[in-house]
Amino acid sequence: MSGETVPEIDVQELARKLASGESFVLLDVREAWELEHALIEDARTRVAPMSRLTQLGTAALPQELEDRSLMVMVLCHHGVRSATATTWLREQGWSNVFSVRGGIAEYARSVDRSVGRY
Repeated sequence: MSGETVPEIDVQELARKLASGESFVLLDVREAWELEHALIEDARTRVAPMSRLTQLGTAALPQELEDRSLMVMVLCHHGVRSATATTWLREQGWSNVFSVRGGIAEYARSVDRSVGRY
């Protein structure tokens, strides 16, 4: 995928999708200690820390992601790890995957301050 841009959505689009009840997985790739400080609490949120993805590959992914056509929004702190994970997932065969630009820091700043910041 070199040379291609990473598919992204902004935090406002994520907020609209969360409010809509649309079917997707919000894949949070942050580490456990980060979740203690900031978290989008939604039934569609799943956690697969980048450290586990690096160690275990696709085995670290939640079971729902066995369906590679499922829409996935990847979230991290500022958008760097989520962009990396999005590229990697697309290389593994997922086609409907998007990195959340600005991460949870931007979400907390411009959408919902109650999710927390660190």
